[in-house]
Formats: sequence, structure tokens, C-alpha cells
Amino acid sequence: MSEMDIHEVLAYLPQRYPMVMIDRVKLCEPPTRIIALKNVSANEPYFPGHFPNGPIMPGVLILEAMAQAAGILGFRTSGTKPDARTVYYYVGIDSARFKKPVIPGDQLEIEVHLERTLRSISRFGCVARVAGETVAEATILCSMRKIEEPK
Repeated sequence: MSEMDIHEVLAYLPQRYPMVMIDRVKLCEPPTRIIALKNVSANEPYFPGHFPNGPIMPGVLILEAMAQAAGILGFRTSGTKPDARTVYYYVGIDSARFKKPVIPGDQLEIEVHLERTLRSISRFGCVARVAGETVAEATILCSMRKIEEPK
């Protein structure tokens, strides 16, 4: 399965509104890469405060979209889905660069490539584009972890 609609995306993400940053997957080729989409709506909850006179998508949320795409790729690669006890954590962000603002009406295309996995930590090369133009890039490290039960 290479394309995924929002219902399939939600099956692979523990996040829910307003933190879901992936609307659709155009291509998923486990274990190597994924191309996902985020439709940036003027109704996003962060736009009234970031910034009222010239709204832009916060860079940290672009990074979150990259991590969510990486999480989908990780779960698809392992043949599992997140459950109430499993999450895909950020463990590092390197070389993050923001080249152009992302504004309401843009469609953010996130391309993530698995570069390597060592023990339980995977490193991903990520690029975000709008209309084919790179708007952000980063190398992120993520790890799938079990959530401890409260004692």
C-alpha cells in the first residue's frame, strides 16, 4: 500500500486534533521513504497568535510533521501500529533550516528518508516543500518506546 487516506494515517499516529500534522500519504515505501501531505488551513488553531497580521506555520510544527511522517514510516516498516502503550519519540534534531514561511493555503509536502537505524534509534533525512520549493529541512532522530504503566 503506497497511498494512505486520513483514516489510514490515523491508524498509524497516536496524535489527534489539533496535533495531527499529516492529512494524507502520497507514497510509502517501507523501510526507505515516505512522502506525506499537510494541508495548511487558515483555521489552524495556532494562526491567531502566530502571527495575527501575517500568519505563518510555526517551524516546530513543520518539524512535528516530519516526525509524524517518520513515525508512520517506522510503524509501517515494523508491521505494527501504535497502541495505548507505544509512542514514537523525538530523540534529536540536527541541521534544522527554515528557508521560506509556510502560510495558510499552502500544501506542505514532507519527504522523509530513513538513513540508518542503530539499536532502537533511527535517523531520518527530512525535507518539506511547498509547490516543489524547499521550505524546511532537518535530520531527525526518533525511537519507538513503550510507555511505562503508572505505579
